[in-house]
Amino acid sequence: MRRYLHRLRDRFDYIFIDCPPSLGLLTLNALVAADAVMIPLHCEYFALEGLAELVSTMRRIRAGLNPDLDIEGVLLTMYDERTNLGQQVAREVREYFKDKVFQTVIPRNVRLGEAPSHGLPVVLYDVKSRGAEAYQALAKEFLRSEDGKTSGAR
Repeated sequence: MRRYLHRLRDRFDYIFIDCPPSLGLLTLNALVAADAVMIPLHCEYFALEGLAELVSTMRRIRAGLNPDLDIEGVLLTMYDERTNLGQQVAREVREYFKDKVFQTVIPRNVRLGEAPSHGLPVVLYDVKSRGAEAYQALAKEFLRSEDGKTSGAR
């Protein structure tokens, strides 16, 4: 995968590899091939354990197969500001990862769950939903941060 993607680099500004939430062969290959990882994290307790596993795996991959692998950012998802658990997970992640956590947070939103069953991305299913607006804000934040990196501002 790494060699194949390397040949495509000049044709694209960004290449995203969407992986399952497991550390199986596909995910490991993607980590070896990637420059950076965007980590979507459900704001729930058990997700923190999975995050710890991922970070540990990334350390091992950096040590042996991909020394340049970095965390692009952690994206808090399924966030419900009304719950203590959601607030606590968000606080702990921000304390540990500091500026690696995106400011944009993806809320728990029914429309996000409905969109795939209609075969549509949420921005086409219901562009005015809180979830769609959050993903649009994430895209803008990501592009701003990339502009800052290329100009040396970050």
